[in-house]
Amino acid sequence: MIRTRFAPSPTGYLHIGGARTALFSWAYARHHGGLFVLRIEDTDQERSTLESERAILEGMSWLGLDWDEGPFYQMKRLDRYKAVADQLLADGNAYWCYASKEEIDLLREQQRARNEKPRYDGRWRPETGKTLPTPPAGVTPVLRFKTPSEGAVTFNDLVKGPITVANSELDDLVLVRGDGIPTYNFGVVIDDWDMGITHVIRGDDHVNNTPRQIHLYQALGAPLPVFAHVPMILGHDGERLSKRHGAVSVMQYLEDGYLPEALLNYLARLGWGHGDDEKFSMAQFIAWFDTAHISHAPSRFNQEKLTWLNQHYLKEADNDRLAGLVRPRLTALGVPCDHGPDLSALMGLLKGRVSTINELADAAHIFFVQIEPAAAELQAKLDATGLAAIKSLGDDLATCAWTAEAINDTLKACAKTHGIKLGAIGVPLRLMLFGTAQTPSLDATLLLLGRDETLRRLAALPHATAILNA
Repeated sequence: MIRTRFAPSPTGYLHIGGARTALFSWAYARHHGGLFVLRIEDTDQERSTLESERAILEGMSWLGLDWDEGPFYQMKRLDRYKAVADQLLADGNAYWCYASKEEIDLLREQQRARNEKPRYDGRWRPETGKTLPTPPAGVTPVLRFKTPSEGAVTFNDLVKGPITVANSELDDLVLVRGDGIPTYNFGVVIDDWDMGITHVIRGDDHVNNTPRQIHLYQALGAPLPVFAHVPMILGHDGERLSKRHGAVSVMQYLEDGYLPEALLNYLARLGWGHGDDEKFSMAQFIAWFDTAHISHAPSRFNQEKLTWLNQHYLKEADNDRLAGLVRPRLTALGVPCDHGPDLSALMGLLKGRVSTINELADAAHIFFVQIEPAAAELQAKLDATGLAAIKSLGDDLATCAWTAEAINDTLKACAKTHGIKLGAIGVPLRLMLFGTAQTPSLDATLLLLGRDETLRRLAALPHATAILNA
């Protein structure tokens, strides 16, 4: 059975790159009828936080990337890592290194000065005929892996193809630190082995780690997973993705009013494609997804494209669902929405005009709170004929049937009676009722606002009343 995993470190939020890695791993498992495992790699005790862990889990849940097993935590598996470390030590595949941090730092500094690649020089590596120094007092050793010194490592990456690295390029990596905590490369191998991970899909910043991990698998006699390294995501300008490009927490997109399905759809298209298809459901993505169509080149994050997708998903979204998303935003803005138009019906009227949930809430609030128009703007939109028409319109709206068709007929009849275009009535009427000249069609807008509220607003605004009574 195919088993994939997502293994974030809880040292920060779930960002766009991590979310895409999770999405690809999740979709690969779902496509093959396999299992998706969530693992929290929390061995960086100085930087790992519960807040980051919660942010990661919240982000995964919001996106709908459900996991079948886990979350598993590395800090709860220390006994297992110790047992494997002891095995490697007993088999002669690992050794204790007593070089201090200061020694290693000096070594690397000297190597850089000679324009050499910084690497451990094997000073504590046991070799035939080599006499090791007496372990110094007061130094807690680290456990290092005895990397093969000859030959090469070759593996077939599902994205990048065959990759070969000479063993002479690799030094003896640290497996266990002095405090007994495993390093990344050691912990990840044991975890993936124990959890039966068959396919490792991750960012290509891990390509250099893969040969080292393969050596560990081979030393342990463990089966190798298949690797797929996905190119990084860049900003729209080709630079490394940062906050100014949108590299923020996934949950920030929730706060900014994006729908999870829009973000998932967009992430799926970042470095993967299915012909010219731009918009598709997650069911379609699962059915289509394969590693063969993951791009070899970095992809570029485009906020405008994401917003475009979100706009399309909003148009199709269920009105009751949108009302549930808008209501807390209105409440946070201090806008009471218990009295006024039906919020779900209002969503149906407005959702085709906005790009985000936040814009939808902003468009909706004028139905619940009366906004005073700028006197100068209102006066600029009203000439003597338009003013006469607006004065008579209130009486007409008070008696007409309150349907969209009847309201529309009333507006047209008023304009015809006064010999003006409908716009000469519509623009100032919108300003008086909503404080803005930009609303959906007046018949649908007034229908939802309601007769009583429409007439109340016409009479309530000081500037509008002054003009109408002039």
